[in-house]
Amino acid sequence: MTELVHRLALASVLIFFPLLTLSRVLSPRNTEHTTVLDVATSLHRVSAALSFDPRKTPALEQTKTEAIASSVYNLSLHLHSRDFLPLGGAVGGHRDYRTLTLARLSRDSARVEAISKRISLAVHGVEKADLTPLLTDEEVLPSAASGGVSGPLVSGSSQGSGEYFSQVGIGQPARSAYLVVDTGSDVTWIQCEPCSDCYQQSAPVFDPTSSASYSPLTCESQICKSLEVSACRNYSCLYQVSYGDGSFTVGEFATETLTFGSSPPVHSVALGCGHDNEGLFVAASGLLGLGGGALSFPSQIRSPSFSYCLVARDSTATSTLDFGAGIPDSAAVTAPLLRNHKIDTFYYVGLSGISVGGELLSIPPSAFAMDESGAGGVIVDSGTAVTRLQRDAYDALRNAFARGTTDLPPAEGVALFDTCYDLSSRTSVEVPTVSLRFDGGKELKLPATNYLIPVDSEGTFCLAFAPTSSSLSIIGNVQQQGTRVAFDLDKALVGFVANNC
Repeated sequence: MTELVHRLALASVLIFFPLLTLSRVLSPRNTEHTTVLDVATSLHRVSAALSFDPRKTPALEQTKTEAIASSVYNLSLHLHSRDFLPLGGAVGGHRDYRTLTLARLSRDSARVEAISKRISLAVHGVEKADLTPLLTDEEVLPSAASGGVSGPLVSGSSQGSGEYFSQVGIGQPARSAYLVVDTGSDVTWIQCEPCSDCYQQSAPVFDPTSSASYSPLTCESQICKSLEVSACRNYSCLYQVSYGDGSFTVGEFATETLTFGSSPPVHSVALGCGHDNEGLFVAASGLLGLGGGALSFPSQIRSPSFSYCLVARDSTATSTLDFGAGIPDSAAVTAPLLRNHKIDTFYYVGLSGISVGGELLSIPPSAFAMDESGAGGVIVDSGTAVTRLQRDAYDALRNAFARGTTDLPPAEGVALFDTCYDLSSRTSVEVPTVSLRFDGGKELKLPATNYLIPVDSEGTFCLAFAPTSSSLSIIGNVQQQGTRVAFDLDKALVGFVANNC
């Protein structure tokens, strides 16, 4: 009888145990704590990117959109990843995805260092013109240097001055140019004939003598005096802009007409006509500055707002850059847009904390605050790839994420990434959620693909955050991808709308 009781008890345990196991499998996943990373899709995108051949890519076509009659420009441009420029993309120049990743991270580190130094100099009252030698000799300028808009936007990670580009018409008649789009730069510029030194670009180099609307600015003009680095030659204004990766452009500052698709032209835009341009610009014709300074494109057209959605960096798809539309969704996660009184280029956001797996990390709000001198704070930057956090904040994030991924096989770190996993045997994995909490209490939950990214073709994935010794934190474009980021300049708000490309 006793043996029978034991057998019945054992049977009941064996029946109960698989039911318990099954219930764990079938129970709904707590989406506040974990989310799923589609490993197979990420690796498929990596493979597709490596097979991209820029020589076989036709020139982009301008988007045809109906013009909008308004006193404020309502513009829409297509954005593209910079690595997929026609006839000059950077992906095909690498033998494998790991070398491409290392090149991207190296350029990204140079950009972050340059931004931090630039802000630090401004905080301490040192002007860039005091440090940069002016190039004003004959080599800079050879003898010949005498309402609504819409267009396309693309991604590209090949230089320190920005990672996405758009197609724009320059001059009258308009000639097509691929311009890098950068929220961390103010001055718009293009390469110009005659070239003292020009890098190779996809489209023909712009010849200002062929445009009826090209007009050099004088040294005494207020807009010339607004340049950080300027000089004068024969009463014409000269400019110089340098970037964190060592790239630079020097030439004549002028006004010109810009055209986006079939929309009415935008007249008298101040831009640099570069005759000496060197560095890793990877086939782009120049740069469209979206910073907060007086010379930036949004400032010049007096746009009350603009927004963009960045496609995945390994995608040939396009998204859009829109001006004048405001924050596009009532369900947007909004945060205060802050400005630094020492430097107006960068867009600061009120970040108060970070949560991992639904739990708010023990990071003091002071880690993200900008002090009275203008030091510290958090900027949102389209040209920086990987989000940078102060060391203590990063350690808290990394440690919490590692505690939630003990079931994933670890891998060695790669470059600035110290938390990596070997997911070569997985098609998908469950990982802790990561959310950014902003002043005002709203949280932006990041997709898993925006913080656990592939670094090679074999299945190595790394946590895409990095520590910095600087007091400045930067929300980079890896964390922004697939999210529409809107800057309402009039209302001083930044909005984030997921899946709105």
